[in-house]
Amino acid sequence: MHLEGSCHCGAVKFSLDSAHPYPYQRCYCSICRKTQGGGGYAINLGGDAKSLKVTGRKNISIYHAMMRDEGASRRHASSAERHFCHVCASALWLYDPTWPELIHPFASAIDTPLPVPPEHTHLLLDSKAEWVEVQVAKGDKQFQQYPEESIAQWHERLGLVRD
Repeated sequence: MHLEGSCHCGAVKFSLDSAHPYPYQRCYCSICRKTQGGGGYAINLGGDAKSLKVTGRKNISIYHAMMRDEGASRRHASSAERHFCHVCASALWLYDPTWPELIHPFASAIDTPLPVPPEHTHLLLDSKAEWVEVQVAKGDKQFQQYPEESIAQWHERLGLVRD
């Protein structure tokens, strides 16, 4: 499925192809929540990195979240690059060189109508804010950490892979 996205002010526009466009995965980690999740979570999609086209690239800045490994006293920068418009601060997509074939656009930045998922996956619930009420529907899955099922595997399991 071809996706079009943009920031709020229009300084950045982008497009990419996605075989995994269902906005089903709600991440409650503090990084997603604080950088782009107004409802207490963020939704990432899966896209083909080679297909990414960007207009207004000069208006993009990149944020590397600071991470602390379990048991470690020092923090380090994440390899994941969170791209955002430095004019209006809209979160656009995440890229991690660990998986160079993937781009994870934030559903909130997509302008193309997205398909409604038949179920949701709520992940990293162990770091959600106390004020967040998780809205769980029948069939939804909940995980304190990351689920083993990837975005691609979720789409495949439900027969929802798009061209």
